[in-house]
Amino acid sequence: MNILAEKEAEDFLEEHGFPVARRIYTKTLNQALNAVKKTGYPIAMKVSSNKIIHKSDVKGVIVDIRNDKELSEAFNQIRKIKGFNGVLIHEYLEGNALLLGLKYDETFGHVVAIGSGGIYTEILKDITFRICPIAKEDALEMLRELKIYKILNGYRGKEAVNFDKLSNLLVNLSRLPLKFKTIKELDINPLIVSEKFAKIADARIVFS
Repeated sequence: MNILAEKEAEDFLEEHGFPVARRIYTKTLNQALNAVKKTGYPIAMKVSSNKIIHKSDVKGVIVDIRNDKELSEAFNQIRKIKGFNGVLIHEYLEGNALLLGLKYDETFGHVVAIGSGGIYTEILKDITFRICPIAKEDALEMLRELKIYKILNGYRGKEAVNFDKLSNLLVNLSRLPLKFKTIKELDINPLIVSEKFAKIADARIVFS
C-alpha cells in the first residue's frame, strides 16, 4: 500500500491537470516568511505530517493569516504539534467547501463522491455517489442532489458557484481510475468553490 499525504497528493493531482491552490512547503520560520514574499497575504498555514489525517483535530490549520506577526505566531503554534514535519503555506481561498472522493468497491468497482466539505463533513453527512466514470450530466445531477445545492446556486445575494468548472472537475476525477486502476481511496477535502474557481486545498490518496 502506498499513501500520498497532502503535498505528494496535491502534486500528483496537479501533474494530471487538476486545479490545486498555490502552495509552498517549508520547514522553518524563515522559509515560511520568504515563501509569503512569493504568495502574498492572506494565506492559510497547515501542518505537514504523514502521521496526521485530520489536521483540524490537532489545531493544525490556521487560515486568513494577514501579516508577518500572525504568520510567526501561527508557525510557532503548529511546530509544537506531535508529528510535525513542516508546514504548507497555501493561498487563502474564500468560497464554499466541498468534499470530493474516489473509492474502490469490490462490487461496483471505483465510485466517485461529492458532498459538503470542511470540518463538518462527518456531521452533515451530505454526500452522493456514482459508479465511475460519469458524464457531465451525471455530475450536475449529483450536485442537485446535495442539501448544500441551494447555497451553491446562489443565496441571499451571493453569486452561484462556477458549476461548469466544478462539474468538469468531478467528471475528470471519475475518469482517473481508468488510468490509475490501483487507486484505493482518494479524498479531496476541502475543494473550495466560488463563482470564479474550483480549487483543491487538501488531498490524500491511497494506492493498493
